Amino acid sequence: MKRRYLKMVRKAYRYLRHPHIRKRPWLTALIKPLFQRDLWHPCRHTVAGALSIGLFCAMLPLPFQMLLAALASMRARVNIPVSMAACWVTNPFTHPPLIALQINFGHWIREHVRIPLPFDRTSEVSFLGVKVEGSPADFVVGFLASGVVLSILAYPIVYGVSMFFPNRGKRLSATEKVEQSSSH
Repeated sequence: MKRRYLKMVRKAYRYLRHPHIRKRPWLTALIKPLFQRDLWHPCRHTVAGALSIGLFCAMLPLPFQMLLAALASMRARVNIPVSMAACWVTNPFTHPPLIALQINFGHWIREHVRIPLPFDRTSEVSFLGVKVEGSPADFVVGFLASGVVLSILAYPIVYGVSMFFPNRGKRLSATEKVEQSSSH
């Protein structure tokens, strides 16, 4: 799995360094931060941040979620491929049930916190035979709240899973890499 990931990263890295792309000045400002190897190397800190950004962007009802996640991860200096891959949580098959869950979650939050919003018309939406009652305010509160909750949960998930790795998911220094490769 790690070899396939590294092969994919190297291929994308080589493509972005192609002279045809580097000749365009408007692209160089965007692509130059992509050449920092720290943004492509998986360690628990960068993967946790990337998963957090990717899951938050996945919950937003916007097109081009992957592009937004990649730009945000470049700005936050976290792993770019992981943040883009996390956006695939919402795909054409999972998006309708997620919208229904977001409406119900937003309605539950609005009932318990008593958030007054100006656009509070209740309407009925049907997804695959399941009727969901809610308002646009419920949906807005629901997708923002679900994005925040999932982005917060990304950190304990990644740090918990990294406990099972040999080096605990920490980034290795150059000397540790040499020592590790010579012992195998």
